[in-house]
Amino acid sequence: MRFPRYEIREDIHIRKLISCYYFELSKTYKYAGEKHDFWEILYVDKGEIEIDTDYGHFNLKQGDLLFHEPNEFHSPKSNGKISPNIFIVTFECESEPMAFFLSNKLFRLREKEKTVLALLMEEGWNAFGPSPINSGRILYPREGAPFGSEQLFKAHLETLLIHLIRSGHDTDKTSTPPIPRMNRESETADPVISYMNEHLGDNLTLDDLCDHFAIGRTQLSIMFKKRVGCGVIEYMNRLKIDRAKQLIREDVYNLTEISELLGYSSVHYFSRHFKKTIDMTPSEYAKTLSGGYTRVTK
Repeated sequence: MRFPRYEIREDIHIRKLISCYYFELSKTYKYAGEKHDFWEILYVDKGEIEIDTDYGHFNLKQGDLLFHEPNEFHSPKSNGKISPNIFIVTFECESEPMAFFLSNKLFRLREKEKTVLALLMEEGWNAFGPSPINSGRILYPREGAPFGSEQLFKAHLETLLIHLIRSGHDTDKTSTPPIPRMNRESETADPVISYMNEHLGDNLTLDDLCDHFAIGRTQLSIMFKKRVGCGVIEYMNRLKIDRAKQLIREDVYNLTEISELLGYSSVHYFSRHFKKTIDMTPSEYAKTLSGGYTRVTK
């Protein structure tokens, strides 16, 4: 007996990719603008950015995502106060439902969509790696990329588009699905992360955090592993370097002052820790900003 085959319908189908970038911009970044014959999405991972388009002016904050349709002029710039990190993907897609984004440009991502976007960013790194500044828009496969990484990137991008279109047609906002137990546990780490961000210069220890939040060391370590994939102290060191990069881009403090603000015993120790983390010294990182931006190296 031959069973009938069901052919899966693909409502959104990405044909080709053009670029995939993660930019760390200076607070003075300004781009004259461009337009091109393909789609572009811009997501603000950190900070804020302003964009002038054919459809008006947008002030984007962390968690905002903006669509640029084919042949739409757009000109981004920093606001002079906060240095932004942005993630950009450009692609071709002729699927009919993409018409939704002709009249729906700006989205404030919900947690489900942020989760998909995080997977998209991770797979972008796996598939293509960092792009040299002088490579223009040419997208190269990463040597030794994990199996199926390009296909996963495409799948995550299509999934994100589907979720955004669904959100625009979602009229039932009254029911909220229950939060799985693991999510509830991992979200308990969020107040700890906020506290760490507010006290990066205080050289907090694991015991300090446990005492402040009345939680055991083992429980806190497990929560952090679920939430961010690493240990508490390792994550706090990441936060320090991220804050240092932001302060360097904002160009208000010198390197000695930044090291003091972040609780380092000396600028030399700060420089060694910085270089160990991102493979360049703070001074070298600052020099990459002379053009207004740098692309991250993981």
